[in-house]
Amino acid sequence: MTLLNQKHATLEAAIAEIPDGASIMVGGFGSPGTPFALLDELLAQGQTRLTLIKNDANEPDIGIGRLIRAGRVDKLITSHIGLNRIAIEEMNRGRLAVEMHPQGLLAEKIRCAGAGHYGFLTDIGLGTEVAEGRREIECDGRTWAIEPAIHADVALVHADLADAYGNLVYRGTAINFNPLMAMAADRVIAQAFRVEAPGQLAPASIHTPCAFVSHIVEVDPATSEQGRRAHAV
Repeated sequence: MTLLNQKHATLEAAIAEIPDGASIMVGGFGSPGTPFALLDELLAQGQTRLTLIKNDANEPDIGIGRLIRAGRVDKLITSHIGLNRIAIEEMNRGRLAVEMHPQGLLAEKIRCAGAGHYGFLTDIGLGTEVAEGRREIECDGRTWAIEPAIHADVALVHADLADAYGNLVYRGTAINFNPLMAMAADRVIAQAFRVEAPGQLAPASIHTPCAFVSHIVEVDPATSEQGRRAHAV
């Protein structure tokens, strides 16, 4: 019997496939669901000129905050950066380009990419700064703005449990942006606290099917930033 492609990989090998200048979606809402181990390895390997897409900028000394502090991020697409004073300073100095979207619009832009759509129509933000630069159309007597989907070269996501095929199960609030981003990138690297043998996960428990996942990396919750924070939510 021939087994399906198993995607279990080392942390170093998985991150080494990310080139300079890549656009990278990063799961997480604050700390829950953020793939800290993958981000720390990205920092260690030295990739530069990155575009990051994440709901928030984390805090200065964790997650993508460390990449921003190190000057490795050219552009951040996000919904807020208020918890990261370094990101604010870098933006104000013109060293970090920041593209802000209301959180719901950001999520829908990512979801549309995963569904294979160009984008969607919305009336959110019409007549405000949110609508600046957006194309608008008239339909049925109403004005609609066109919001393009957001796609990325790579998505980095965190799961609580996985199998060697790459099926993922998230825990609690850590589910947040991870399933959407796992559908909206060319390559998906997932970290998990435990990687089971094929067939050990109940099909009904799987949140992200293996078809969307390129590599699965097992990380030790006892030694990872995610491990210290995940069980507080």
